Amino acid sequence: MTVASYAVNGIIKTWTQIVCRIDAGDLNKIPTQGPMIIISNHVNFLEAPVLYTHLLPRDITALAKIESWDNKLKGFLFNVWKIIPIRRGEADMTAYRASLDALATGKFLVIAPEGTRSYSGKLQTGLPGTAMIAVRSDVPIVPVAFYGAENFWDNFKRFKRTPFNIRVGKPFKLNLQGNSLNKENRQDVMDECMYQLASLLPEEYRGVYSDFSKKTTNYLTFLNGNKA
Repeated sequence: MTVASYAVNGIIKTWTQIVCRIDAGDLNKIPTQGPMIIISNHVNFLEAPVLYTHLLPRDITALAKIESWDNKLKGFLFNVWKIIPIRRGEADMTAYRASLDALATGKFLVIAPEGTRSYSGKLQTGLPGTAMIAVRSDVPIVPVAFYGAENFWDNFKRFKRTPFNIRVGKPFKLNLQGNSLNKENRQDVMDECMYQLASLLPEEYRGVYSDFSKKTTNYLTFLNGNKA
């Protein structure tokens, strides 16, 4: 990491700690070395700077919509962080291959399976692209959930610090039991991953994954003796 990167990350981390009350203790559950996929919910812009700077010095990258680079500040930060651009709404094989390459070199890959911000903090349906990367790479998945920051801008205008809560779940791998990932099962696989995220959130944030009677773990193998 360059001196400029240290400076940028230090400034960002300090700023987020000033404007937010960050409960980041759970991040200690994440190993110091990869490869690993981190799946997270996506409420607003805060997750990226908070998660990235608090996970350093881990070797991290992430997927972000290619339109983010239209914003000069975001583009600058994402280039510093070596984020992988992805074209949403299509099968972006360039981003897919870059994700696999990052994992092959031992990086942590952060993905927000919802594909877009919820703003309300309530979980939306997870898109199955994450499952495709996880199956191909065969690396562990760690769910990381955020809540409390959906009112950031209202709080910011009132000079009020925003609570930013982070919860880390049990690591698991996908186990298709000898079957391939296909059109018939890929959403079921992704939904099982999303229910692991939902389990980390207070009930009011679980959104489309509120009904735990539908929560299954048929395709998940929990690591280190963990259970669902």
